[in-house]
Amino acid sequence: MNHHVVVNHEEQYSVWPEGRDLPDGWRLEGFTGGREECLAHIDQVWTDLRPLSARES
Repeated sequence: MNHHVVVNHEEQYSVWPEGRDLPDGWRLEGFTGGREECLAHIDQVWTDLRPLSARES
């Protein structure tokens, strides 16, 4: 089963199963693959785990 990497307005990342509707407030980040591949991608791109609002203040 493939998954998508998704991101919310606070630039927090998650993995979401392909074919399921995204929850409100989340959008596709652009990477799709197996669950472990998606998690590895998130490890590479999500380097600052603070929410966007905390980084901007």
